[in-house]
Amino acid sequence: MKSVVIESEKKVINKEGPKKMLSSLWKQRYLQMMVIPGIIWMFVFNYIPMAGIVIAFIDFNIIKPISAAPWVGAKHFIAFFNDDAFWNVMTNTMGISLLKLLIAFPLPIAFAILLNELKKKKFKSLVQTVSYLPHFISWVVLGGIMITWLSNTGMINEVLVGAGVIKEPIVFLAKPEYFWGLTIVSEVWKELGWSAIIYLASIAGIDQQMFEAATVDGATKMQKIRYITLPCIKGTIAIMFILAVANMLNSNFDQIFILRNVLNASKSEVVDTYVFQMGLRVGRYSYATAIGLFKSIIAMTLLVIANYTTKKLQGRSLY
Repeated sequence: MKSVVIESEKKVINKEGPKKMLSSLWKQRYLQMMVIPGIIWMFVFNYIPMAGIVIAFIDFNIIKPISAAPWVGAKHFIAFFNDDAFWNVMTNTMGISLLKLLIAFPLPIAFAILLNELKKKKFKSLVQTVSYLPHFISWVVLGGIMITWLSNTGMINEVLVGAGVIKEPIVFLAKPEYFWGLTIVSEVWKELGWSAIIYLASIAGIDQQMFEAATVDGATKMQKIRYITLPCIKGTIAIMFILAVANMLNSNFDQIFILRNVLNASKSEVVDTYVFQMGLRVGRYSYATAIGLFKSIIAMTLLVIANYTTKKLQGRSLY
């Protein structure tokens, strides 16, 4: 009898499940409609272009249709691996990306924790506003500001020469050895405050009674950060770390494209700019598509590895 009752209850629950879901969707119909433009955008710009992946395996000619192009298999991938620019492009891409991961990734976490410790609301709001503002300035504008500041007669040289740090002005963007450092500094300057928002939101969700109990027990600020704040936001950190690792080969095309020039090309040529050069400037569409597909495969592999590692170490993952 018990088994019959349990089975009948399950059937009722299964029938009620879809009804509840439809009822909830209907109640939220206006909110759900706001998601539709985002879904359409993603479908048009992320899914429909996937059909073009076939170009990487054919000798595509812009004059002829794709169906008329001969199948060449992995020819363009092999050509990229044998290209003289391969190691330079990959070294620059991985070098800049690793530096961003090591420097630009943990800084927003530290910044969010420091902001959370500020007690004066007006000063805290001022710091937040000032740190967020650069995010809303495009790289075209921000890059122009940096190029002006770093020029021979720019503000940076004026300050360094005036302080006696250097004897003569340095044209920083003409020196390849400075390029990686400039990309990290500009990335932190532009995105530090914005990247800290998600960590601030995570910190705001921590039960304040934990901090009060720690204060009663005589815990210092650093002890509260170490034993309460960081453990409570480690899930958010883990997810953001996985996403950061997956995006390692995306070196921020806008930033690199604005700051690079012929003089620093040996340190500024990354995968994204190389694809741009080969595809749109040289017209080697199949070759450029093959490089883009290769980058996507590596990114997917890094995502899986980072997700698996984080799940084993922290018990948190994307899937």
